[in-house]
Amino acid sequence: MSDFETVQVNDVPKDAFILDVREDFEWEAGRAAGATHIPLGTLPEKVSELDPDVDTYVICRTGGRSAQAASWLTAMGYTAFNVAGGSDAWIEAGLPMEADNGQEPTVR
Repeated sequence: MSDFETVQVNDVPKDAFILDVREDFEWEAGRAAGATHIPLGTLPEKVSELDPDVDTYVICRTGGRSAQAASWLTAMGYTAFNVAGGSDAWIEAGLPMEADNGQEPTVR
């Protein structure tokens, strides 16, 4: 495992690049506003879509998948941070959310 930092949701910079690694149905129901979506299972084939010179804050639902992704990205030479508590903590903190389903954003 590679070394990566874990940060609390309130410590994610306002203009941070946030990578959401949850599945499509989770993403559509609600996510951190402005996040980019690449499901964890497709990250190896889509990593070229990420900028290695930009700090990447990785989020999932509770922090497990994002820790895996942050570890892998760090091993690949990216600067990645795991967002502790994931989207559950994000919504509980009242941080901006958006959804694709026309409903109030929620976390699945």
